[in-house]
Amino acid sequence: MAPWWGKESHRGTPVVVKMENPNNWSMVEIESPSDEDFLNDAVSKRGRNKNAKQLTWVILLRAHKAAGCLASIAAAFMSLAAVVRRRIAAGRTDAADPVENPKIKSRFYTAIKIALGFSLLLLGFELAAYFRGWHFEAPDLQLDRIYAGFAVRDLFGVVYSTWVRIRVGYIAPPLQFLTSACIVLFIVQSVDRLILCLGCFWIKLKKIKPIAKQGLIDAESGDGEGYFPMVLVQIPMCNEKEVYQQSIGAVCEMDWPKGRMLIQVLDDSDDPTAQMLIKEEVQKWRDNGANIVYRHRVIREGYKAGNLKSAMSCSYVKDYEFVAIFDADFQPNADFLKRTVPHFKDNDEVGLVQARWSFVNKEENLLTRLQLINLAFHFEVEQQVNGHFLNFFGFNGTAGVWRIKALEESGGWMERTTVEDMDIAVRAHLHGWKFVFLNDVECQCELPESYEAYRKQQHRWHSGPMQLFRLCLPAIIKSKISAWKKFNMIFLFFLLRKLILPFYSFTLFCIILPLTMFVPEATLPSWVVCYIPATMSFLNIMPAPKSFPFIVPYLLFENTMSVTKFNAMISGLFQLGSAYEWVVTKKSGRSSEGDLQSLVEKPPTHQRGSSEPNLEELREEINRQMQKDSQKKKHNRIYTKELALAFLLLTAAARSLLSAQGIHFYFLLFQGISFLLVGLDLIGEQVQ
Repeated sequence: MAPWWGKESHRGTPVVVKMENPNNWSMVEIESPSDEDFLNDAVSKRGRNKNAKQLTWVILLRAHKAAGCLASIAAAFMSLAAVVRRRIAAGRTDAADPVENPKIKSRFYTAIKIALGFSLLLLGFELAAYFRGWHFEAPDLQLDRIYAGFAVRDLFGVVYSTWVRIRVGYIAPPLQFLTSACIVLFIVQSVDRLILCLGCFWIKLKKIKPIAKQGLIDAESGDGEGYFPMVLVQIPMCNEKEVYQQSIGAVCEMDWPKGRMLIQVLDDSDDPTAQMLIKEEVQKWRDNGANIVYRHRVIREGYKAGNLKSAMSCSYVKDYEFVAIFDADFQPNADFLKRTVPHFKDNDEVGLVQARWSFVNKEENLLTRLQLINLAFHFEVEQQVNGHFLNFFGFNGTAGVWRIKALEESGGWMERTTVEDMDIAVRAHLHGWKFVFLNDVECQCELPESYEAYRKQQHRWHSGPMQLFRLCLPAIIKSKISAWKKFNMIFLFFLLRKLILPFYSFTLFCIILPLTMFVPEATLPSWVVCYIPATMSFLNIMPAPKSFPFIVPYLLFENTMSVTKFNAMISGLFQLGSAYEWVVTKKSGRSSEGDLQSLVEKPPTHQRGSSEPNLEELREEINRQMQKDSQKKKHNRIYTKELALAFLLLTAAARSLLSAQGIHFYFLLFQGISFLLVGLDLIGEQVQ
């Protein structure tokens, strides 16, 4: 045996195994045996032994490598489970969320929990029936066999067959009717989205854009042949210490005759530290020659609308013809006024010129990337198409210039809703004013980086329009605008895009689809579940082509956000308490830090009437602020509604697996995982 073993050991395929440690090894096969080797050696017993030995070594080594991969996957899952456990242990539930009415929210959450419990009970029934031989390869059941007494031999058979009769006779018909109604709404909304995209394509094809009449000649003189009207610039803010410097600095550096521009810093902060910092910043720019004033309200009512209304009541406002508005995190370019104000010249019907937004933190995390898709479509498609074909769109609340006469004739700022920007836009349109949207004029701002901040922002953005719809519907009907404009404002602007969209999105994909898994007599076609949403997501992502790799997360996340949007829509429509709450969107101030750093590294190009700032003190202040921020403790939230819906969808996915519905199963599975990730606050930054 020994000579034979030694003789044959040098033959066959050399296999080199390199092992530095048990967890770090590699295998190199110098030459693998071919099919001819196996055939030729089949006649030889020694050949068979040789090839079997070589093949055994290769299989063992590959099995070891596969085991290592499985071990790494298992370790990754264990790590993820540990992260989830830590988040659950350290997380705060949304039970104390001030944005939503606790009673209404608890009822909404209770309804979801009841649906979840009901689905779990039904899943138990379905599993028991499945293992008893009642298989469900198709959505429809063989009811004649059940009615005939097939397999009804015990108490379970009686109970299950009774349940089948109840769902066929009483549950399936209304569910199918609701399904069909949602499908119709879905198609109507999809057609509207397609028409908007075709309009945007036409604008791009024809290279259509608003053209201002030339009037800017001498930016320093402010008179003569140049068109430099008096412009009031307003910066409303409230406890926004992270971003106040960037907006004040950017506005003060705008290229416009100083004698023809007044900057109002409208501070609604109730934090004494924030008030002091903003006052010092205003004083610094005033010492540098900027025409800027600081205003702070003693009685802080009406949120942003009340703040703007109070500022417009100043006696000196009558000397100004236009007002530009910038929120605290917006940074207009130096030529902003020179590119927007000329559109008012010799066009007395124009009441608003709106610029689009750009984002300094659009690639910060997955949440900001998904927001970019939505906002790019909003500005590139919705605002641009409506501005060109209808001369009407919703004012975005910032980065726009208003003709003060248009504001006054429309009733001025009102405090009746949390969407004062949309309110004034609707009233101005009813009074015959036209709007201009400039897609090529951008104003930088910041996107919410945490899901909590984004969720509160979306709640306000979707509850306010429903409040406004209730309040202004009689005025729209009685107005003197054309019937087409009334139809556009009532059906397209309010109902279809503000009410129907969140309604069918939540109802169809979060309620009806899971229920059809347990009531298979009510069917939801595959093209509704997969093909149409994919097509609409593709249309949505066209204005932001670089975001194409995120099309699937975008589709799942939008359905996940439908819970918040639907809840907000109901709050606004029925005027619940949460619809009147205003929560300032939390800013991170990343762009503000960058501006400060550049100010430290680059001395100012010119100073007017004051000594240069102490750069060493500024650098020390930045370092102290960064250390303070790094010491802030971050936490995550546990969102109960999203978690409940996650388990509901996953339960429905398990049921769809029994009936072999492939598309439905995968959609429910991934949508349930999406709800789970959002419910555990595993998307976006944590909150300080």
